[in-house]
Amino acid sequence: MRPFLLEGGSVSQMPVAEGKNVQQTVELLTRKLEMLGAEKQGTFCVDCETYHTAASTLGSQGQAGKLMYVMHNSEYPLSCFALFENGPCLVADTNFDVLMVKLKGFFQSAKASKIETRGTRYQYCDFLVKVGTVTMGPSARGISVEVEYGPCVVASDCWSLLLEFLQSFLGSHTPGAPTVFGNRHDAVYSPADTMVQYMELFNKIRKQQQVPVAGIR
Repeated sequence: MRPFLLEGGSVSQMPVAEGKNVQQTVELLTRKLEMLGAEKQGTFCVDCETYHTAASTLGSQGQAGKLMYVMHNSEYPLSCFALFENGPCLVADTNFDVLMVKLKGFFQSAKASKIETRGTRYQYCDFLVKVGTVTMGPSARGISVEVEYGPCVVASDCWSLLLEFLQSFLGSHTPGAPTVFGNRHDAVYSPADTMVQYMELFNKIRKQQQVPVAGIR
């Protein structure tokens, strides 16, 4: 089990290289990391399942249902993250999944909503890099890149370092500062901030692929 380390991190999407597929682009990225001197440190997985407000709880006033994203991260195997639409992130233990079954009268799992990213972890000096293949069902939908800088607990303070490192292997595809950096300013970075970024990434990829998911607007 990994403890809740407080470190600045960035989660972004890497577009598929021209003339390549997802897997070939992932191999290109990992090769660049290894040429920089990064060493493999095992694997990782982040998954997300979407729940929507049960119709029986909306009443007859034409109320809009709310979405909740239940997520897991292999970095924190004893925890479960519940992110509410336009709301807070709840960190609970893994029994939360059992609770969701009992709450099916209030929240229902959206059909075909499961999305996840899996890949290899790399360590390079104080940076931890995770390059993953995003999948929905049997299909590869995109590429995720997560970079953490361990020594810094205030994300906005280390963005310049993260940016410089990201540019070394992402080049022109280097992302801008995550929205959680701007929203939190001088706040201490937490695992919930990483999960918010993964949720935003997954939703972005869903929209790009125009994947119809029942219960998701």
